[in-house]
Amino acid sequence: MLIGFFQEVRNAGVPTTLRELLDLHKALDQHMAFADMDAFYYLSRVCLVKDERYFDKFDLAFSAYFKGLENLDDVLQTLIPDEWLRREFEKSLTDEEKQQIESLGGLDKLIETFRERLQEQDERHQGGSKWIGTGGTSPFGAYGYNPEGFRIGQDGNRNHRAVKVWDRREFRNLDDSVELGTRNIKVALKRLRQFAREGARDELDLDNTIASTAKNAGYLDLKMVPERHNAVKVLLLMDIGGSMDVHVKTCEELFSASRTEFKHLEYFYFHNFIYEQLWQDNSRRHADLTATWDVLHKYGGDYKVIFVGDASMSPYEILYPGGSVEHWNDEPGSLWMQRFRATYEKVIWLNPTPPDRWNYTQSISMVQELLEDRMFPLTLEGLEAGMKYLTS
Repeated sequence: MLIGFFQEVRNAGVPTTLRELLDLHKALDQHMAFADMDAFYYLSRVCLVKDERYFDKFDLAFSAYFKGLENLDDVLQTLIPDEWLRREFEKSLTDEEKQQIESLGGLDKLIETFRERLQEQDERHQGGSKWIGTGGTSPFGAYGYNPEGFRIGQDGNRNHRAVKVWDRREFRNLDDSVELGTRNIKVALKRLRQFAREGARDELDLDNTIASTAKNAGYLDLKMVPERHNAVKVLLLMDIGGSMDVHVKTCEELFSASRTEFKHLEYFYFHNFIYEQLWQDNSRRHADLTATWDVLHKYGGDYKVIFVGDASMSPYEILYPGGSVEHWNDEPGSLWMQRFRATYEKVIWLNPTPPDRWNYTQSISMVQELLEDRMFPLTLEGLEAGMKYLTS
C-alpha cells in the first residue's frame, strides 16, 4: 500500500526514506486521515518531507501520481485494499446506517453496484435515482440524498449522510525552480546557525533535572538553563540605487528574512562600492552617516560579513581616489575592502546579476578578485553555498 506513491515522491527528488513511509502507514492506522484527500495530502507531506525546501517537488509528485487515478474505481483498487476499506466503512457506521445499507443488499453489494454503474455510465447525470450524478437520490453522486451512498467530486457535505467521501481534486503544481522568495531565503539562511544559551534561566533542563532529582532520593530538584538562540552575528551591507533598482524586490525579501533569522544583525547601505561612510536610513543618507572606521571598530571580528550588490560600475570607482560617482573619496574602495578582509575572517558578496553575465562586466571580476572568488549568485543555490562557506 502506497509503495507507488512513495516511489513517485522519491523520483521527484525528495530525499524520503522507508522509515518515513512506515511513519505514514502508522499515522493512517491511527485514523489521522481517512476519506479526505486534503487530509491525506497534508499528512503525507508531514511524514515524507522533512525539509520545506522540497515542498514544491512533493506537490509535483503528488499531482502526478494522483492525476493518474481517473475515477473512484481506480482509487479503490490501487490505493486501498478492499478488506481494509470495508473495515473502515463499518467502523464509521451507526447501527441505523448499517440497517439501511442492508436494504440494498449489504456493503459488498453497494460497492459492486457502484462499480457496475460507473462502467455503464458515460456522461454526466443530474437528478434521478439510479445514475451517478448530482442532486438526485441515487446512492452514488454529489449534492443529493441517500442514506447509504457514496459522494464524489463535491466540495463539502450537504446532507451529512454519505457512507464514503471521495473528492477528486486537482492540486496546483507549484513552481519547482530556484526563484527566490522570503520563504526560500529563510530556508537558505537557516544554514547559518551557531546555537548558544543566553539570557535568563527560564527553560527547563530536563536531563539535569532528572539526574539531580535521582541524587536527592526522589525529591524534585528543578534545573533551569537559558534559552537557546542562534548566536551567529551578521553584518549586512547592501548596495542601493542606480542599477540595483531592478533588484529591489529581491533585496527587500533578503533583508526581511535576515531580520527574522538572525538575532544579532547589523545592516548598512552603500552605493556601488564601499568608501569612508555608510548609512542606515536612505531617507537621511546625506545627513545621518556612519564612518566606516567606526563600523570596523565597533563590530568585532566574529561577525560574518555579507555584501549584497550587482558589482556593476566603472573600474575607477573601485581602484582610484575620487572614483565615487557621488562624492570625493580620499581612498580607493579597494583599500576599504582590504580592511574588511583584514578585520573579518568570513566575508562574502551576493550578486543578483545572473552568473552567466559576470564575465562581461570588468568590475564584477575585480570584486571577485578582491574577495578571492567569494562571490555567490543571489539564488537559492548561491545562498546555500554562501551560508556553507560562512559556517565552515
